[in-house]
Amino acid sequence: MKNILITTLATTALAAGLSIAQAQTVVVTPEQETVIREYVVQQEVEPVEIGPDVEVSVGTTIPDEVELHAVEADGLDANYEYVVVDGRTVLVEPGSRRIVHIIE
Repeated sequence: MKNILITTLATTALAAGLSIAQAQTVVVTPEQETVIREYVVQQEVEPVEIGPDVEVSVGTTIPDEVELHAVEADGLDANYEYVVVDGRTVLVEPGSRRIVHIIE
């Protein structure tokens, strides 16, 4: 009985954690992607390589040694930083350095 209770509590905690993570999802509209893509192209930022131990995907934290650049494009209602990796623009949440969106 005790094991069932522990399993149930662990499952509930995991589900709650997933709900919180989903609530932090950033929605970037196609129009915003276009604005950001054009801004990044104009800046001519050099792409960077991120070590093989870092998966470039939403939710991953970019290492401190990677230089991030501010997105200062008109028409955006949120502040993002970005880095270009493998031809993709990777939007990062300032402060936490967490990847919030990837523009292919």
